[in-house]
Amino acid sequence: MSAAVSALWFARHELRLGWREMLGMLTGGRRSRTRSATILLVVFAIFLHLPAYAVVGRFADVQTPLDQQSAIIITASVFLAWALILSQAIESVTRVFYARADLDLIVSSPAPLGNVFSVRIAAIALTVTVMALMLATPFVNVLVLGGGTRWFAAYGVVLAMGLSASAVAIAVAVGLFELCGPARTRMVAQIISAVTGAGFVIALQVAAILSYGTLSRFAVLTSDAVVAFVPDASSIAWWPARAMLGEVSVLLPLLAAGLLLLGTTMALFSPHFGRYVVSASPQLASRKIGIARPFRAISRRHALRRKEFKLLWRDPWLMSQTLMQLLYLLPPALMLWRSFGDGPSAFVVLVPVIVMAAGQLAGGLAWLTISGEDAADLVTTAPIPAAALLTAKVEVVLICITAIFTPLIAALGLVSREMAVVAALATIVAAGSATSIQLWFRVQAKRSQFRRRQTSSRIATFAEAFSSIGWAATAVLTLVLPVGGAIAGVLTAGIVALAWKLSPSRS
Repeated sequence: MSAAVSALWFARHELRLGWREMLGMLTGGRRSRTRSATILLVVFAIFLHLPAYAVVGRFADVQTPLDQQSAIIITASVFLAWALILSQAIESVTRVFYARADLDLIVSSPAPLGNVFSVRIAAIALTVTVMALMLATPFVNVLVLGGGTRWFAAYGVVLAMGLSASAVAIAVAVGLFELCGPARTRMVAQIISAVTGAGFVIALQVAAILSYGTLSRFAVLTSDAVVAFVPDASSIAWWPARAMLGEVSVLLPLLAAGLLLLGTTMALFSPHFGRYVVSASPQLASRKIGIARPFRAISRRHALRRKEFKLLWRDPWLMSQTLMQLLYLLPPALMLWRSFGDGPSAFVVLVPVIVMAAGQLAGGLAWLTISGEDAADLVTTAPIPAAALLTAKVEVVLICITAIFTPLIAALGLVSREMAVVAALATIVAAGSATSIQLWFRVQAKRSQFRRRQTSSRIATFAEAFSSIGWAATAVLTLVLPVGGAIAGVLTAGIVALAWKLSPSRS
């Protein structure tokens, strides 16, 4: 097989894997859902034009030359979108290193590894860019309908963003391999991915809240402090904004820069990709002989809990998902805190944030321990009753929630004992409800399916979300309006009871 033919074969292989992964994300691995998932995706894409109009509709009439405020807002929006694309690209590169099961086949093939991994890098860039174009389509369509065909140039800007973000993501992953080694790169890359996607938005919102008392990012971007530091109109910093408006003279250099950056990345790193992949793959890497430790007799339930703790600690996807959930809760909590004024009463807004975060985190942990058991057959054969197995897994979830949220509730107790007691009780109930819902709707799956666990049961997904929101509302209403708290508690308990009524385990 010639080098060109092998590269073409691997290109088809990568495209096939990307298509299957996207299809599995939408259908949960069930082919029968393909048609309904397609219809739902089309309806969702049409619906996205409404929020897109609310976000970018006012900029459709912007003309060149750009005024300073419009240039700042458009450029910041482009940078924000690029950061989100970079976040997805880092996750995609990390999955290529750690989550693919075809690495032993590829490394043992007679094809030149440099060409093979060049194709893989190109496939990553293509996947990330296509996803970015799909998400940008509603926004660009709104701009085209409101401002004319010149806005079609925005697709070119998105293409350049996808190519450059993919190149930077690969460079970041390789740099982490050199600095941290294969053992730590996975977790560090996932944390960087989470912070990159959410950090810029949250930083702007936090600055707006602290400075102007609003969640609007535009309050910071259009402030006199920012305007005083921006470069003049001829600066290269405004090229993305000018290219969005259809200036071909700056759009073409942006596209060329994106292609050049990706090509340089492929030329520099593809010859060494095989070494990084071998280091990251547990099937291919040589295992170091660990230090022999003396055997310690422990109970069977203790051994099971210890296994679950180790698996959770080693799960980088969980770390990134948890960090993103907590980060996105920060601006609303800060905004509500500020709006309540000074004094101990301002801390009441932290109670629903803590409760909601506990419910969401408990749901994810419960799915991993209960449904995402990769060694289900081995655990089932253990000399321990099935009820004791589930009890040990639930104990692990509750212990993790307790360890994470006890310091927060203790700090809240320094301000108000009543708030701390209500927050503690609501946290326990929210975590217990989310864990119970995952227990009632448990399905056997792999831990690698954690990102698309919501496709297993829509009822469980909505029940878990409404349960967390309901118990958070119950907690805050109990502190400010006890009658409202009682009503919210009854309604939320009804949601949990309805989920139990509809659960497969009951039948």
